[in-house]
Amino acid sequence: MKTTKMLREMLNSGEPFLTAGANDALSAVIAERAGFKAITMGGYLATAVSLARPDIGLMTMTEMAEQARRICAVTNIPLIADADNGHGNVLNVIRTIQEMENAGAAGVVLEDQVMPKRCGHMAGKKVIPMEEHVQKIRAAVYARQDPDFIIIGRTDARQAHGIEDAIARGKAYAEAGADVIFVEAQENMEELERVPKEINGVPLVVNMIEGGRTPLLSKDELGKMGYQVIFYNLGSLYTQTKAIQDYCEYVIAHGTSAGFTGPMVTFDEFNSIVGLPELRELEEKFKG
Repeated sequence: MKTTKMLREMLNSGEPFLTAGANDALSAVIAERAGFKAITMGGYLATAVSLARPDIGLMTMTEMAEQARRICAVTNIPLIADADNGHGNVLNVIRTIQEMENAGAAGVVLEDQVMPKRCGHMAGKKVIPMEEHVQKIRAAVYARQDPDFIIIGRTDARQAHGIEDAIARGKAYAEAGADVIFVEAQENMEELERVPKEINGVPLVVNMIEGGRTPLLSKDELGKMGYQVIFYNLGSLYTQTKAIQDYCEYVIAHGTSAGFTGPMVTFDEFNSIVGLPELRELEEKFKG
């Protein structure tokens, strides 16, 4: 089954589900092996691993599409890719959708920030006029070739204009054709509960970021509120960063890795994760 169809059926089921943030092909494979049924590739993740820089709009559209292509080449579950703000006007949005669809993504998140954008939980965000983003959503719907390709309309207006404007934008983006609505960075329980009560008839995304602006709740708690797509985008990146930091500091301090007790897979375990046994088997199959 195509991953676009898989994601569409997951949404149609009405059941809440978790997505894991995948910063690259390896982390995507690990998330799939762990049991996640969908993955997300955000600009925060891609910029961090590719450039070692913050999520402030530095990655180009083609760089993001290529990252999505690498992830889709080694996974069998839907990828929701970050389209940022479409990387320009409606014509840029159209090309962005085309490139992401061609890369193998099952859907995209399209946000209403100005250029250059920044991470949804950073301070100082600014948004474009609501009607301008409505046209971007309409352009995205027009551009997709596969009707199951998902357009997630995201608003970052909570910080810039308040929760009322964010909810109004969510409703407008749904009316414009967005399949899913994502109100980013609710700041308390009241706001978390309010969004599903006022935006009806469309699946909702909620973003769980460790150390972010939104309270961390469980899948069951969020599902009961009315959220269906639950992003866990950054925890794996933060875990990976801490593990590498601890390992490097230990080796510098001791002159050896012997005795290091931090989390680490074995040589054989890693080779299994990256598919060495399957590739060796394939190699043997075609030996002369």
